[in-house]
Amino acid sequence: MGAVYFYHLTESPLDQALPQLLDRARAQGWRVLVRGRNQPLLARLDTVLWEGPDDSFRAHGMAGDHDDNQPILLVLDHPGTGFDCIMSVDGADLTAAEIATAERACILFDGQDGDALQRARGQWKTLTGAAVAAQYWAQEDGRWVKKAEAG
Repeated sequence: MGAVYFYHLTESPLDQALPQLLDRARAQGWRVLVRGRNQPLLARLDTVLWEGPDDSFRAHGMAGDHDDNQPILLVLDHPGTGFDCIMSVDGADLTAAEIATAERACILFDGQDGDALQRARGQWKTLTGAAVAAQYWAQEDGRWVKKAEAG
């Protein structure tokens, strides 16, 4: 059974944190699904992943663009089956069942957004209540620090 890691973004925006976490997941050899709740955000993240230094190229695609061949797939609504890592952005839902089929799931949320904090707290309660192992990580002085663990 997989575990879910909650990433509380307090020092860097999603546009900076997501590429770093994707690099870590890909270094494990994992195929990654990034699920969001609105198309404009996913389109912005698509652009962010194409930009950057040449040595930081991140092969990826948007849903509907040869989905089965993408090492990183950005989606609005897509089952997590077939992915080693599922990342939730913008409060996108993850289920205990799909987390169980993955090596890892990640929920990234903006620490400056009260609604995002409440949604993440609700997700923590729901998922840990379903016996999903969970870890809570927060940014501190430019690094990730584990603050809590359940399961």
